[in-house]
Amino acid sequence: MNLVEVILVDQNDHVIGSMEKLEAHQKGLLHRAFSIFIFNSKNELLIHKRAMGKYHSEGLWTNTCCSHPVPGESIIEAAHRRLQEEMGFDCEIESVFSFVYDVALENQLIEHELDHVIVGRFDGKPVLNLEEASEYKWETLDNIIADIESNSDAFTYWFKVILEKYMGQLTKAI
Repeated sequence: MNLVEVILVDQNDHVIGSMEKLEAHQKGLLHRAFSIFIFNSKNELLIHKRAMGKYHSEGLWTNTCCSHPVPGESIIEAAHRRLQEEMGFDCEIESVFSFVYDVALENQLIEHELDHVIVGRFDGKPVLNLEEASEYKWETLDNIIADIESNSDAFTYWFKVILEKYMGQLTKAI
């Protein structure tokens, strides 16, 4: 397995070090992350189902792409890289806000992330990396929220937090 380091940060997003990704999630240390929301011209959001075999939250629906920058890489550079690696496309994107969340997940892992929310536009067809995503669909935010209300366990924690607590900031950016 390829060992990837994440950037450890304080509550103000100042870098305090780096650590191997799995170890940071085992210890629950605050680190930099991003969540990408790509909308099409109909204002539908591209969501995907995380592949089985992911180290956490496998098989759950989530936003377009999520990941971590590596040391020396900016949020936007990392977001472009991961969009291409996971979804097989790239587009113009911008970071619109960030927030901190902390949640215990399965496998004794803890997501403690300073998550930068990134928004972009794309009207093409993604080409999924099946090691990352097993399915995708374009959905309106209203339909996604209705799905979450009826089947909350089918969605990732951070995706639900963004839609429940930061919808105003997200919709202002699209």
